[in-house]
Amino acid sequence: MIDSTLIVKFLKFCVVGCSGMVVDFGTTWLCKEKFGWNKYLSNSLGFILAATNNYLWNRLWTFRSDNPDIPVEYGKFFLIAAIGLGINNFVLWLLHEKLNLNFYLAKLFAIAVVTIWNFTMNYLFTFTP
Repeated sequence: MIDSTLIVKFLKFCVVGCSGMVVDFGTTWLCKEKFGWNKYLSNSLGFILAATNNYLWNRLWTFRSDNPDIPVEYGKFFLIAAIGLGINNFVLWLLHEKLNLNFYLAKLFAIAVVTIWNFTMNYLFTFTP
């Protein structure tokens, strides 16, 4: 049986992830479209700011971490997010390019896979007491 506190943490993690998506897309759009920056630089900055946003909210709200070693905890979180980005791209490539699934449906599957990856790894690795 799955613990109800784990389900609540997962739901909070998903809410935080949605806020990160807004930060990511908003930053990327602002930098690319309004500032005229390179699309890859804009995208990278969006990813970094979203990962940082997600770390802070997950630390404070989802997992309520009191770990005093914030740089190490943030490093773990960011590493997991970066690996998640790689997994996302791989699943998207596999489903869209190799199996000819619609791009946005493939992206939806990739997001689901990475959400489970990110939550599990952060629950077990980053925010363990």
